[in-house]
Amino acid sequence: MNNIEKYIDHTLLKPDATRSAIKQICAEAREHGFMSVCVNSCHAKLVSEELKGSGVKTCCVVGFPLGAMATEAKVFETAYCVENGADEVDMVINIGAAKEGDWDFVENDIRAVAVIAHEGIKDKKALLKVIIETCLLTDEEKVKACEAAMRAGADYVKTSTGFSTGGAVPEDVRLMRSVVGDKLGVKASGGIRTPEDAEKMIEAGASRLGTSNGVKLLG
Repeated sequence: MNNIEKYIDHTLLKPDATRSAIKQICAEAREHGFMSVCVNSCHAKLVSEELKGSGVKTCCVVGFPLGAMATEAKVFETAYCVENGADEVDMVINIGAAKEGDWDFVENDIRAVAVIAHEGIKDKKALLKVIIETCLLTDEEKVKACEAAMRAGADYVKTSTGFSTGGAVPEDVRLMRSVVGDKLGVKASGGIRTPEDAEKMIEAGASRLGTSNGVKLLG
């Protein structure tokens, strides 16, 4: 597939990721022209410095991987990421709230992060992707999570953290795209390991791919 590199968020979220490993994926992203490098928030400044002038965006996860932090903690982490160079933030919803049908809480949790990302810090703003962790939700809950993200002002919905019981599948991507239409992006993440996997996700409606196998996806 042409231009697949522009779909790829080159990702390293493992707890044992070292600074040298982070620098390595930044170098790979620069070399191949990936869309972003996605890391934990402690690496925001390092990645933004490594990618300066490359056109590759700095992406940081927030409330990761459980989503069960206080909203105020997610807001603080988002502010930290943006202030330290993040162009994009991938936040995890409160999955427990979703499972008990408290969609007002889910929406307000997302909105609080959206506001700080979009208003920015010191003229620096960020795009917001919302991880709904599809493997833990029913189809009805996936739809409601996407609708909550839309109402709250998110820019993307995203399938998975890659740290739970399953990752992205084309059926979920297709469902999410059917809900958000062309209003939001859809990011498929978790278990995308081959060019064939990537193609299936894009055909299903993914506009971004989160993967630690970015170089392999180039074929």
